[in-house]
Amino acid sequence: MALQAGIVGLPNVGKSTLFNALSNAKAQAANFPFCTIEPNVGVITVPDSRLIELERLVKPQKVVPTTVEIVDIAGLVKGASKGEGLGNQFLGNIRNTDAIIHVLRCFDDDNVIHVDGKVDPVSDKEIIDIELQLKDLEGVDRKISKIEKQSKTGDKDAVRAYEVLTALKAHLEAGKNARGFDISPEEKEKFLKDLALLTIKPVIYVCNVDEASVVKGNKHTEAVKNAIKDENAEILLVSAAIESEIAVMESFEDRQLFLEDLGLSESGVARLIRSTYHLLHLITYFTAGVQEVKAWTITKGMLAPQAAGVIHSDFEKGFIRAEVIRYADFVKYGSEAACRDNGKLAVQGKDYLVEDGDIMHFRFNV
Repeated sequence: MALQAGIVGLPNVGKSTLFNALSNAKAQAANFPFCTIEPNVGVITVPDSRLIELERLVKPQKVVPTTVEIVDIAGLVKGASKGEGLGNQFLGNIRNTDAIIHVLRCFDDDNVIHVDGKVDPVSDKEIIDIELQLKDLEGVDRKISKIEKQSKTGDKDAVRAYEVLTALKAHLEAGKNARGFDISPEEKEKFLKDLALLTIKPVIYVCNVDEASVVKGNKHTEAVKNAIKDENAEILLVSAAIESEIAVMESFEDRQLFLEDLGLSESGVARLIRSTYHLLHLITYFTAGVQEVKAWTITKGMLAPQAAGVIHSDFEKGFIRAEVIRYADFVKYGSEAACRDNGKLAVQGKDYLVEDGDIMHFRFNV
């Protein structure tokens, strides 16, 4: 599934360093591949220990992990919403992504000059937020002008749409992002979807910290936590400097020893990739056979025929049933045959809601 997360941030916050670390497969796993679609788009493997266990049990000819696309988005200056600098390109690239990874500088270093002369991640966040909010306001104002006359005719949907849009306008004008706007999922879908709002996209705030702050954070990360407390957003502490060191290490064992010496169980890049995957509301199911063990990406909430369609559209069109084994059962019994013998292989129909970690085999006819 070609879902993308875009990395954004001001100059000298560590955005490019982090993207380069993400773009190196050695930072995530021993043998999984990395490729580039364009110079600024990376297809990044999603770390998943379940694949390693399935490989051990099934002994397939090859293992194929699932992926997420990460886009290194062009830089931004104040006035981007009015087309200043690379503003139009920046905003257009964000509009094409499904989620935002917002990198904030949370370390002090006199050798790395900040674009505004001081380290203030909350101010950095607000610079980008304001530009996105201004662009969203343009779209909201246009829709309000269209719906206002219609609402005066007494049309109930138009009246409610006008109420929602004027409330959203006030929310944005107060310097708040649309993702924190109080609205039901149903009305969000009905009244806001066509606006393609930039500030409604899910976001991970990545605090780029020094080595000493990567576990517990510092005064800058605390300020960020306080600033985003009313947003529906995630926050991660990552040291881009550490990640760049990990990225050039040749062996998986060396990387693990390096992390252990720092008191870390896994790299920040691995945590970021997994968080991005979850942020996009994605889950993984597996197909497992001697030729190939493969992870498949689907959106949470998909039914079995839709999940089958990710493999091939014919699988969805001609779907008959799915044979499903829970991952925990597969590990416990060690094989598909053993799961079948112990009653742990379930035959599911078109209404089956696929769960993360399901091992599936589809029957279809076209």
